[in-house]
This record gives sequence, C-alpha cells and structure tokens, in this order.
Amino acid sequence: MIAIDAKNTAMDANLPQAPASPPSEGMVTLTHVLYGLHGFSALMGVLSSAFIVTAFLSGWPSIIAVIINYVKRGDARGTWLDSHFGWQIRTFWYALAWVILAGALILTVVGIPFAFLLLIVVGFWVLYRIIRGWIALAEAKPMPLPK
Repeated sequence: MIAIDAKNTAMDANLPQAPASPPSEGMVTLTHVLYGLHGFSALMGVLSSAFIVTAFLSGWPSIIAVIINYVKRGDARGTWLDSHFGWQIRTFWYALAWVILAGALILTVVGIPFAFLLLIVVGFWVLYRIIRGWIALAEAKPMPLPK
C-alpha cells in the first residue's frame, strides 16, 4: 500500500497545484474550441494525402488556434487552463522542430526513409497530444508540467 501511495505522489508531482481561482466557463469553452481547431487540422492529415503533422502545422485552423493560445494565455494564468494552453503551444512548436529535422534528413537523400518514418511517428504523437489534452480538459484536469 505504501508503494502505491509513493507512486501516486510521484505522478502528481508534475501536475500544477490547484490554483486559487477557477477558470471562467468562457475560457473553458474557448479551450475546447482550440483543441477542436488543432484536431480538425490533424484530421485533415488523416483524411488526405498529406502527413498528419504537416496538415497540423500548415492548416489554417491550427495556426489560428496557436495564435489565440498566445493571445488568451494571460487570461488563463492562475487557473488550471494555463497548463492546457502551454500543452497546445508546446505541441505545435515541438512538431515544427521535428518537421524541420525531417526536412534536413530528406536533404541527405540517404535519410529519406528515416524522414518519412519520423513524419509518421510525429503525426501520431500530435494526435496523441490532442486527444490526451482534450480528454483531460473534459475531465477538468490540468496537464502535466514539463520537467
């Protein structure tokens, strides 16, 4: 029993502490909309011939969502929604970094198979991050903080 408690305590260490003020319903709704915009862009990658990650990064809904993330992040400060805004922003920029790396691999010609594999893996990672974040939002839970 003690080992389980220690494990739960260790897992909870990365979660933000309960904020003093709850978020407004409008901010919660906006965060759902932002996940929807990111998800729509990623879904276009699933349903089209594009890679998931390239559709996510180049789709207007996702670009609009990340701009709104930056503009409205100050309104989310001090609430558990701030972790969701950071989660969405980090997802976008890390995905972009991986796509740049894939582009560099393509330039080496020998790295082309690795680049395509990387793009596929990063696409699934983007889907995972959108789904995990949206589920946590629906359960009114914060996202873990980066280490």
